[in-house]
Amino acid sequence: MSSGGNQRIVVGMDGSPASENALRWAIAQARLTGGTVQAVTAWEYPAFYGWVGAVPVSDGFDPQELATRTLAETVAEVAGAEPPVKVSQAVIPGNPARVLLDAAEGAALLVVGSRGLGGFSGAVLGSVSRHLTEHAPCPVVVIRDDHGPAGG
Repeated sequence: MSSGGNQRIVVGMDGSPASENALRWAIAQARLTGGTVQAVTAWEYPAFYGWVGAVPVSDGFDPQELATRTLAETVAEVAGAEPPVKVSQAVIPGNPARVLLDAAEGAALLVVGSRGLGGFSGAVLGSVSRHLTEHAPCPVVVIRDDHGPAGG
């Protein structure tokens, strides 16, 4: 990446160890290039939403708030209280692949884990990361999760 222009690095976050590793890598890269990091989480209502009736927010289920809190906690844990680069956060409703493709418009890099939550241990690339490598509007870096699905 050159030193001029937009050095925004978009990172797909889903709370998995692979996405945490992706955030660590993106912060290190942004530090080297003078860039910034945008941590992005996408959320969708469960597949059965609308099928058996909506889950009322009054019952305590607020996916936007839950995703926002989870992202903030993960970024704080990985980046620390005072990150070495600017790290912004975005929580956007929608399909994760579509949300990340849209967020990557105009970015210098898109960074994702090799497989996130819901992936299975034999997968080299998860369905989202594979889709992103084929369709992203910028270079994509896929970070492996070297710790396995249970951290071991």
